[in-house]
Formats: sequence, C-alpha cells, structure tokens
Amino acid sequence: MGLTIAQKIIRDHLISGNMIPGEEIALRIDQTLTQDATGTMAYLEFEAIGIPRVRTELSVAYVDHNTLQSGFENADDHLYIQSVAKKYGLRFSRPGNGICHQVHLERFGKPGKTLIGSDSHTPTGGGIGMLAMGAGGLDVAVAMGGGAYYITMPKMYRVNLVGKLRPWVSAKDISLEILRILSVKGGVGAIIEWGGEGIASLSVPQRATITNMGTELGATTSIFPSDEVTREFLRAEGREEDYIPLASDPDAVYDRVIEINLDELSALVACPHMPDNVRVAKELSAIKVDQVCIGSCTNSSLADLLKVAAMLRGKKIDDSVSLSVSPGSKQVLSMLADCGALSDILASGARVLECACGPCIGMGFSPNSAGVSLRTFNRNFEGRSGTKDAGVYLVSPEVAVASALTGYITDPELLGECPEIELPTSFKIDDSAILLPASEEEAKSLSVRRGPNIKPFPETRPLSDRLEASLTLKVGDNITTDHIMPAGAKILPYRSNIPYLSKYCFAVCDETFAERAREAGSSIIVGGVNYGQGSSREHAALVPLYLGVRAVIAKSFARIHAANLVNAGILPLTFRNPEDYERLHMGDKLVISNLHAALISGEVTLENETTGESILLDARLTERNREILLAGGLLDYTRNA
Repeated sequence: MGLTIAQKIIRDHLISGNMIPGEEIALRIDQTLTQDATGTMAYLEFEAIGIPRVRTELSVAYVDHNTLQSGFENADDHLYIQSVAKKYGLRFSRPGNGICHQVHLERFGKPGKTLIGSDSHTPTGGGIGMLAMGAGGLDVAVAMGGGAYYITMPKMYRVNLVGKLRPWVSAKDISLEILRILSVKGGVGAIIEWGGEGIASLSVPQRATITNMGTELGATTSIFPSDEVTREFLRAEGREEDYIPLASDPDAVYDRVIEINLDELSALVACPHMPDNVRVAKELSAIKVDQVCIGSCTNSSLADLLKVAAMLRGKKIDDSVSLSVSPGSKQVLSMLADCGALSDILASGARVLECACGPCIGMGFSPNSAGVSLRTFNRNFEGRSGTKDAGVYLVSPEVAVASALTGYITDPELLGECPEIELPTSFKIDDSAILLPASEEEAKSLSVRRGPNIKPFPETRPLSDRLEASLTLKVGDNITTDHIMPAGAKILPYRSNIPYLSKYCFAVCDETFAERAREAGSSIIVGGVNYGQGSSREHAALVPLYLGVRAVIAKSFARIHAANLVNAGILPLTFRNPEDYERLHMGDKLVISNLHAALISGEVTLENETTGESILLDARLTERNREILLAGGLLDYTRNA
C-alpha cells in the first residue's frame, strides 16, 4: 500500500509510535517559528527548561502581532525576544519585516521538512510541501530544545481539484468551498492533502492561502505536493537548492476523498460569525459595506496585492467605505513600490498599513459600531475585530476590492473583464531585517532583557487523586480561543503578564467569570462541541490555570487546545453521553474521586453533590498525557525527565 505525502514526511521524522490513525506518535521537528503574541511566553518556558542553545535546524522568532506601541509593554517584549534569539541561537525577524507565515514561506520553508509554530496558521507552510503544524508555545519550547512533538496520528483526507478557476474566482473561494463542505470541525483529526489536475494552475501563494485556511477546518494540517510550481517559486526566491519533488504514491489510501470542480466555483463569502457560514457573493448584494481590509497571512502575497492594485488602478473607492491594505512582508511592499502598484493602491483612497497582522487580530483598524467589515482574513469570530457588534465577512481580494468600489457586497464579475497580472521571475531579496544569533561562545556573555510587564509562569501543582470544584462557567458549541482569551489592541500587550490577562478571561461570554473563578479557588468549566477551536494561543489554558480551573468537560475538543490544557496541567474530559451536558448547571458542586486510577482506565465518574447525580466521562489520554497531568504540566514533566 502506497503512502500519502504527509505519511512520507511522518515516516521520515518518526521517533516513536506507529503510523496508525488514533495512536500517539512522536516526531522530530526540523524548524520552529513563533510570533510575539505567543513567543514571549514560549521563550520564558524555553528558559525554564534550562537548555543553553536551540537544537533544531532552524528556529525563527517573528514580531508581527503586537506592533502598535502605545505603551512600553510591546516594545519591552520585542527587546526580550530579540535578546533571547541572539543568546539562544534563533533568527529574529524585526517588526515591520512581515507576517511570520508569509516571511517563512518566502525565506525559510522547505519541502519535506517538519515545522511547528506557536500560531495556529503555521500550516500555511503546507503550500510549499512542508508538514507544518500549529502548536502551543510550550510544545514549541520543547521542540526548540530538541524534544519530540507528540500528536495523534491523523487520518488522511484527499481533496481533488478538477478544472481551472474562472476569472474573478480565487484560491480564497476554494478555501471557503471546502469549509462549506466540511464545516469548522470537519477536519478534526485529519491531514488534508490537495491534489488533482486543478492544482497545476495554482501558484504557491494560492496554495498557501488554501493550507492557511485549512486551520479553520480543525485539521491537523494541510499539504500540497512539491512540484514544478514549487520549484519555480523557490527559484524566484533564490532558493532553488531547497527544492525536492514530493508526491503521494498512486496507490495511497485515504479515509475520505472530496472533489471540487473549479470550473463551477463562484465568488463566495463567509458571513458572521463563523468561517463555515458560507454564501454566494451574488446573494448578498443588498448588504451595505462600511469597511474593507485586505491582508493577513491568508491574502497578503505579492500576487494578491498586484491583483488588488490592478483592480484599483484609475479608480476611487466609494465615499462611504474605509479600505486598508496590509502587505504580508517587506519583500511584498518593496516590490509593490518598485513596480508602481503601490501608487495605484494609494491613489484609490486606500490606507496602507505596515507589514503585520494588524486588523486580523484586532490590532487597530476596528470597524465602526454595528459596522459591516469585509476582510480577506481567515477568521470572523464575534468581537475578534475589536468591535463586539460588528459583522465581519470573509472574502477574496477580488470581492474585497469590488465591494470597496461599489459600497455593497459585490461579485467582481460585475466589473467586467478581469485584469491579468504577471509575477516576476525573481523576487527582491533583502534579509537585512532578519537578525542572526550570536555564536555559542559570544552567547555565554550575553544577558536577556526583561521588562516589568513580564511575569512568571503560573504556579502549577501535581494532579491530586480527588478533585473538588465548583462549576463556574457553562458555554455552548464552537467556543473559540478568542472567547476564552480575547485578542485586540487592549489585551495583546499583556501576553507575558498572566495575572493582568486573567481579568479578561471569558469576558466575551461572561464578564463576571474571572472574579467568580478566583472566589471559587478550584473550578470546572463545561463546554459543548469543538471547544477551544481557533488560535493556538496557550494563554487560553494558562489563564484559566491561574484562575484555578482544574478541569474542562466538553462534548469534544479542538486538537491544539486539548493539548494546551494537558500541557498546563488542566484535565480535558468528554461526556460519554453528550446529553449529560444538560444535567450540569452553573454553581454545581462537583467531585471526582480515585482520579489517578480513573485516568488509567479512561472512565471517570463525576459526582454532582448539588443534584446527587453521577455522570460518566471519558479521559481520552495517552500514557504520556497522564504522566504530564500527574506531574502538574509539561514544563514540570520536561524538567523532571
């Protein structure tokens, strides 16, 4: 039996375990990346492990999230990360150099390599044939120290693309179509491989858009073959020597096969407040638009913005619309400027923002109250934009520009002939904003700079055999990490300050939760299906840990968040009978006895002392996960190993 692309990379990096879906495997990691919103904590964890130098082939620290410096906090954290990178052997991408996933694709991604990053959209690297996965910061810290990365061996899905995209239809529409088919939880436990005749016409940036948004499916990662299209991209980046061919075997077996006919695809829109709430753009033409944002790690490549510039050339945006454009990297911005495309964008009335994540994570450019914002981003969760009552729609760059010109959601086909763009055969290379680390000898005399906003890792403790706790919060399905630990310009600067962050925990759902959890001392949270979807931010586990949360009981968990809960020493449990969710209520006094034995058997009995009822729960944990929980979390487990 043949192997898929992902199975081949896993086989070549397998340290332990069997490649059987559902079994735990350990992988050797070649590369890591962090960004500054999660990186500060990841490097504090790396320092706590006590290893003097990173042991990966390549580790890069990017600054792309917290680039608004309205106080000292972000600047201090950036200096901390820069000093850590220089001392411990990482490359440091300076603020303004670009979004981590765009820059990594341009300058460092290599087909056939493994990459984990403390950002959930790390699978962007799958567009170049990498096995690239999002992970919690502590998992990244362990990998930087040479440790294995543990995952459950995924199932393999295949999406075959047939035909060719029509003018005005883009890779973003392919992403929205697969979300319409599978939903935000349809990829959980799977790796999605893209193939078929239709991929030959997709450039690496287009492929990266698709693998980037595979995260919204809940997939472990997504991946394309490494072929002549890949070679062409690497040649343009001056890195053709990094190319290797990589394809699945003709007799590879998949757990599910999906076909998408590109000839039949039209412009699509994800409506508020989930990426899988997908409609055809033509059906939404009556919706008035207030704001349009183009950029993010999903759609900020040179190809994307050349198309944007061509559509805007000689035109003005509607008077009622505010348009922002965020190039994905300094390389993209510089090349736009050199060819005159930047002037076309500026002349249209657009506002050009710096090469950073910006509005995607609520870092500036929030919509007006109750405003309609069209964004070429990957998430439209409630409140993520920074405006709680805004309606955020996810669209392609083509739909974004068409709508900015008309003031209403507009299918770009209505604009007439689609402009053709031509990418250069070589890209402008300037890596001066990527700082190299010190030598090992020089590093011995270097110190790390720490600002007053950096606080210690939350106190952990071994898992006791008896858990007594109050149910302090009950939430529904598809709770995201943005619900648990919001992003935005007001909160993101405190990512290294867990005590301060704790005031905002679950504020989107219940502003009184943090105070109630503190008063309870020890508490349990109950959730529905797909609990913890979205970002890889481990703060969504570390902050509840600080507030005394000892367990989360849900109908099901998103992959990365479940791992982050274990890493933090919080017990993730699932209902054996999902209907038992209805039997638990806020304020219930809950008890689990003989917990250590229950974790071995996998069957946990929850006693509700308030109602006198018993509920059976599943503890779907590997032996390693049990040991991590018993130790009090991954940091203690690693230090004691």
